[in-house]
Amino acid sequence: QVQLVESGGGLVQAGGSLRLSCAASGGTFSTSVMGWFRQAPGKEREFVAGINWSGDRTSYADSVKGRFTISKDNAKNTGYLQMNSLKPEDTAIYYCAAGPAGYRYWGQGTQVTVSS
Repeated sequence: QVQLVESGGGLVQAGGSLRLSCAASGGTFSTSVMGWFRQAPGKEREFVAGINWSGDRTSYADSVKGRFTISKDNAKNTGYLQMNSLKPEDTAIYYCAAGPAGYRYWGQGTQVTVSS
């Protein structure tokens, strides 16, 4: 079973940047797909970005395309989400998820707050 722990969230002004990390343990992260999701207050959880096991294929929600970059370091068992040009509407709890054939395992989330 894979355990995931997110870090790197915080408070940032609009236009700023943050890098989220997702540290994995207890499983085969190197052969897992990984994704980032977010949930804003009063809204449903939504997909943000995804990456395949080797890291050479990525996908993004239209709302973050061109601003966010997902990556995965299998040697470090860690995934990342680089977030640039942040907007107040990016405010949410961000979750990472991973699994051998889908998003079976989830972290507890990290809060990202973007002030205007």
